[in-house]
Amino acid sequence: MRIAVTGSIATDHLMTFPGRFADQLVADQLHTVSLSFLVDTLDVRRGGVAPNICFGMGVLGLRPVMVGAAGSDFAEYRAWLERHGVDTSSVRISEVLHTARFVCTTDTDHNQIASFYTGAMSEARLIELQPVADRVGGLDLVLIGADDPEAMVRHTEECRSRGIPFAADPSQQLARMDGDDIRRLIEGARFLFTNEYEKALTEAKTGWTEDEILAKVGTRVTTLGAQGVRIDRVGEEPIVVGCPEEEAKVDPTGVGDAFRAGFLAGLSWDLTLERAAQVGCMLATLVIETLGTQEYELRRGHFMDRFAKAYGHEAAAEVQARLS
Repeated sequence: MRIAVTGSIATDHLMTFPGRFADQLVADQLHTVSLSFLVDTLDVRRGGVAPNICFGMGVLGLRPVMVGAAGSDFAEYRAWLERHGVDTSSVRISEVLHTARFVCTTDTDHNQIASFYTGAMSEARLIELQPVADRVGGLDLVLIGADDPEAMVRHTEECRSRGIPFAADPSQQLARMDGDDIRRLIEGARFLFTNEYEKALTEAKTGWTEDEILAKVGTRVTTLGAQGVRIDRVGEEPIVVGCPEEEAKVDPTGVGDAFRAGFLAGLSWDLTLERAAQVGCMLATLVIETLGTQEYELRRGHFMDRFAKAYGHEAAAEVQARLS
């Protein structure tokens, strides 16, 4: 499959607070919050929805097409992604804005407080998908991830008008977008990705019930944190896949992106939805054990041993044949 991934391109500034955010919040003063957290560590990492997903697909052996906007400071990041199998030729480079920045602080309970500077991401709305499809010989699927909201709507409408299958993955932008735009993003999607909170937020903002949303998309994929993932389809029993056992819990940033990378790889390999979700959960586990969204190493033997332990040898044999 020729898969394009649209979404934010950013640098992550990840900090760790050696305490609990909840202990610093005064219930009757939440309307005037003024807090500064003294953090122990700062790690500057490569990030952004599109690169995180594409990196994961690349280390699994695919050649995803990344679509988004970055600044002139993107050259080193581009080289890194290309070395890991990502096609970056369709990235728009801004002449005036820096690459976006994600600044996130994580407490000891793995709760997070974050801010996001859009920078060059605002120019993603200027990108058209047809030239991308023409360059690579057509697109079998476009994942439309969190990005400039106007870009997300434009990419979705272009996919619908041109008959390009697409996956809706609005994630962080659900908080900013209104019900009309969210409805435009998800209707007709082949896949809809959310976590549990985003699932409820989608239903609240669109005014559509769970069943109504399911009727408007092909497959609804809901990540459940430590409990794994649930896949729903009209007229079918839900598929529930658990997570492999973690060797450590270091940082949850990018776990959802890694799941999507593994899931899309499974689709590209023509695996079942259950097997694709298992690949996604295994890759996500590698990320939570690592500080940074693209700092993990995929050692195939180790990956397959853990996959077999979690999901059985028959499942592992199916994946091994593709991963090789």
